[in-house]
Amino acid sequence: MTVLHHTFNLERTYPVSPERVFAAWSDPAAKDRWFVSEGKHELDFRVGGRETIDSRTPSGGALNFAATYHDIVPEKRIVFSGTLTGEGKLSTVSTTTIELFPEGDGTRLVLTEQDTFLDGAEKPEWREQGTGEWLAKLGKELES
Repeated sequence: MTVLHHTFNLERTYPVSPERVFAAWSDPAAKDRWFVSEGKHELDFRVGGRETIDSRTPSGGALNFAATYHDIVPEKRIVFSGTLTGEGKLSTVSTTTIELFPEGDGTRLVLTEQDTFLDGAEKPEWREQGTGEWLAKLGKELES
């Protein structure tokens, strides 16, 4: 039984206003397009609200992401905690902070994630890569 703690930061700049970036996080239909690759997605975007994704692991087992929103400052900040459970086993507990800064005609997004990885079910490099991939999908969503 092992526990691994890890923190990482990712920054992206998008050529749209903080209002547009924030809307892509807060609108369930928009977030479904860039955040969810497959599975059932539900988003209740408010302080105390929850977000869930029910999907499948590569081997076909149940995969669940569940988050609770703790702090939302429109166009500026989003803070949530989340869990990732695969095949009924808790693998990761995390706290994520999204900060949005006006930068010229665009927005600089700073994501900070603090993770607790349990029993080797997920690795820090996998989480960083996956998070980077969905931030790239967010960029594509903002182009449309």
